[in-house]
This record gives sequence, structure tokens and C-alpha cells, in this order.
Amino acid sequence: MATAAASTVHEPSKKEIRLVIAASSAGTVFEWYDFFIYGTLASLIGAAFFPSDNETLQILLVWAGFAVGFGFRPLGAILFGYLGDRLGRKYTFLVTVTLMGVATAGVGLIPTAATIGIVAPIIVLLFRILQGLALGGEYGGAAIYVAEHAPPEKRGFYTSFIQASVVGGFVLSIIVVLACRALIPPEEFVAWGWRVPFLLSLILLGISLWMRFKLSESPVFKAMKEAGETAGNPFVESFTYPGNKKRIFVALFGITGILTTIWYTAFFSGLSFLRGPMRVDEQVVEIIMLLAGAIAMAFYLVVGRWSDRVGRKKPIIIGAIATLLLIFPLFWGMGHLANPGLQRSAQEAPVVVNGNNCDFDPFAEVQTTRCGRVLQDLTALGVPYDIQSLSTPIDIQSDTPGLILSAGEASTDLSADVAENEERRATVRSFLESNGYDFSVQTPPLANIIGIIALLLCFGMLSALTYGSVAALLAEMFPPKIRYSSLSIPYHIGAGYLGGFLPLIAGYIVARSGDVYSGLWYTWGVVAFGLVVAWWGIPGGPPRDFQDDPA
Repeated sequence: MATAAASTVHEPSKKEIRLVIAASSAGTVFEWYDFFIYGTLASLIGAAFFPSDNETLQILLVWAGFAVGFGFRPLGAILFGYLGDRLGRKYTFLVTVTLMGVATAGVGLIPTAATIGIVAPIIVLLFRILQGLALGGEYGGAAIYVAEHAPPEKRGFYTSFIQASVVGGFVLSIIVVLACRALIPPEEFVAWGWRVPFLLSLILLGISLWMRFKLSESPVFKAMKEAGETAGNPFVESFTYPGNKKRIFVALFGITGILTTIWYTAFFSGLSFLRGPMRVDEQVVEIIMLLAGAIAMAFYLVVGRWSDRVGRKKPIIIGAIATLLLIFPLFWGMGHLANPGLQRSAQEAPVVVNGNNCDFDPFAEVQTTRCGRVLQDLTALGVPYDIQSLSTPIDIQSDTPGLILSAGEASTDLSADVAENEERRATVRSFLESNGYDFSVQTPPLANIIGIIALLLCFGMLSALTYGSVAALLAEMFPPKIRYSSLSIPYHIGAGYLGGFLPLIAGYIVARSGDVYSGLWYTWGVVAFGLVVAWWGIPGGPPRDFQDDPA
């Protein structure tokens, strides 16, 4: 049965609710800024802490470090979920935001790998672990805190500010990076200026703590505490409470799995896709992502308000179905607008590698075969390729062709292995450039930039449909006395592993296949499975407070 305390909750005033939303949202913006600044500066982080002669390995190591932080989010959810259900919502996320700010600033103080060797990436990973622990407690605390202050008929709208704040953290990270690039000369920004955005987190931490100290405890938690109805062991009770196992399963795969893969595909895959294989100028990409993200923040508020009328299930189902239909066309469109010359060259002069032992290991520092080294070069250039065996007839003059690189009708013999990476890369690049490939940094025309922003806004709407009402939905799915734990555990397992590992997994798939769009199949598969679970398990009909039934 529902707790008696839940029915004796103090009704907050409009002024109190505005403060709750403002402080919770600001803290969420700052905390996600801390987490996302790592991904926004991925290329410079790689050069500083994960240097490698294999460019693909270098960026994969950066995304592995990104994933490590996400991997520890579930542990943070268990730890801070326990504290949140036992000690209160307010003080728990005061701890999480402090931990996040200190860990982020710490990354900006670590000497590079060139200075202290392998110790540098180890310290980076330790700070990423602390960030993951902090983030595991932050979202659940902020979402529940707002949900427990909001009147039921406006819960979707009020909590949608938390979702918009996650995007706000990403937008803030780009604003800070652009400002630093504008104020710091390019050479100095590469050398040391990239550290400034990390160190600025200490200022954001101070602002966030000041705002959150002004808050009072959640009225729902205060009522439960006064009635003596707080959980004894929230973690254990999350899995023993009647019907909760099903709710956790649905929250993990049918809600979080969908929203997190769509979100990271839209913003992080979009960011790395434009900067990487499409070779668009970094600052142009950052401006594009800034504008798209800033505009898209409003979508979450619209969907949150809409869900108060139509229920939480409908927007999520619509967003998941639309994603399955649109994910590939949206990325194909971005690729065509960002670098039409590369797309045209790939169609008119497709690259074929003809040789033996054509195996590329993206995680190898040095490829063991000649063909593997050529595939490494093509992957670093973002060029799609096909592999054929030596039995395929080749129209080229060579007595013992052991490795042939073809671009359309033209071919070159690479049988004589070039050990020096720079010389081999220059040979491969020169051959492709002579056959129509352009590897210069791209600045698309204004019309194309507007088109890319429009396509990213489509992704923003897909993300908003599947994310905008989620805080309200998850708060309504679980009983108040174990809500912090029950919400946080599946949310951060899903976001931590299904979403946090997405850049790494998608990057690995692209590197292994040679197809810059192949990594999207990971998102497609997770969303397809999540759609089935969501259709089956998310409560339909109008929004309602938690009810003690098995569904």
C-alpha cells in the first residue's frame, strides 16, 4: 500500500517551487558540464593523456576513459541512492555535486603522459571514476527532489527542466570551450589552455553549493521521516518490494536504454562524426552543436508539459519508432551536407584493399600485418573501404602483387612495406588525393550549416520525446520510501553501460568495418529492444502517483 506519509505532504508555494527548479536545474547543468567537458575536448585529452601512433587507438582510449566514468555510475547510484532514501534528498546531492566539481578540476591539474608517463592516464581514470560515482547520485536526487515538490498535474513540465539541464551542461561545455579558444591563442590552447574549462568547475561548484544550501528537504521525505516510514535498507528493498523487479527491468531497458542511446547518438556521435570522418573545422562543429543544443533544450519542456496531458508512455513510443525510421537518413543527410566531396569521391572512386591477412585491430598499438597498417591509415582518414582477396583480378603491372590499394579504376602496389608510419600514411593519402579525395579541413557553406543544424534538431526532438517526461515517469513508478534507490539503479545501469559505452562501441564497429555509419546499428538495436519492453511495461493512460500494484 502507499505510505501514509505520502498523503500528508506539505504543499510548497510557487516561490518555493521556482527555487527548487532553479537550484536543481543549475546544479544539474554544472554537474553535467563537468562530465561532458571531457568529451567536448576528446581530441586534446587523447593527445595529452593517451598518446598513440595509432590515431584510432588514441581516440578509442579517450572514449574508454569516458566509458569508465559511466561504468561507475551504477555504484554511485547504489551508494547515494541508499543515502538519499535514508538521510534525505537535499544533503545527498550536495555531496554529489561537491565530489563532481573537485574531480573535474583535478583533471585540469594532471601532468601529461609526456611528463609522468603511464601515471597520467591512471590518474585521469581515477578522477573519471569519482565523476561517475558522483553522477550516479546526482540525477536521481535532482529528479526526485523536483518531482516531490511538483503538483501532480504539472509534474512532467516541472521535471522536464532537469532533462533540459542535462543538455544545458553539454551546451555550457561548448560555450566555455569556444570562449577559451577565442581568448587563448591556438598554440597555447593546445599546450595548456584546454585545462582552463576543467579548472572553471570550481567556480561552478561554488555557485551550485550556494544555491542548493538555500533549499529545504523534500516534503515527501520529511513526511516519511516524521511518520517513521523511511526504508531500513533501500537497496535490498528495491528488489524485494512487490512488483519492483518488473519496474526496474522496464526502467532499465524500456526507458533508460532508449533515451540514453538516442541522446548520445544525437550529441556525442554527431559531434565526433562531424569533427572526425567529415573533417569539419572544430570551431564550426562546436558552434553547430551549441546552436542545435541550445534550441533543442526547449523541446524537452514542451514534451514534459505534453506528457502531463497525454501520459508518459505515448511520447516515448512515438520517439522510439521515429528513431528506428530516421536514424540512418539523418546521419546520411549530415554527411552529405558536411562534406559532399568525400561522399562523392566514395561513390565515384570506391576504395578496395586487395591483400592477405587484412585484419585491423583498433586496440593494437602496432598492426601486425602490412594490410592491417593500411587499413589503420584508411580508418584514420575516415575513408570507407572494402576488402578483397588476392584471387580478385587486378589490372596493375606487378610481378608479385601482395597488397593492392585501389580507388575506382586506379590502383597502386603497396607490397613493399613501408615501416615508417608517416611515410606510409603520406603514400596512402597522396594516392587517394590524386584520385579525387579531399582531406582538407572543411567549412561548409552557410546553407549546409543551417541544414546540419536542422537535422540535429530532428535528433533533439527524438531525444526530447524519449527523455522529456522521464523524471516524472520514474518518480511515479516507484514507492516513495525507496524511490531514490529504485530510480537511480536502473537509470544509471542503463545510462552507464548502454549509453556511456556507446561512443566506444560505435567507434570500434566503425573501425572494424570501415563504414562510418555502421556504428549506428548499436543504437538501432538497443532502441528496437527497448521499444518492445516499453510497449509492454510502461503504464499507459493519464499520469498518476505511485500505486501499490504489480505493474
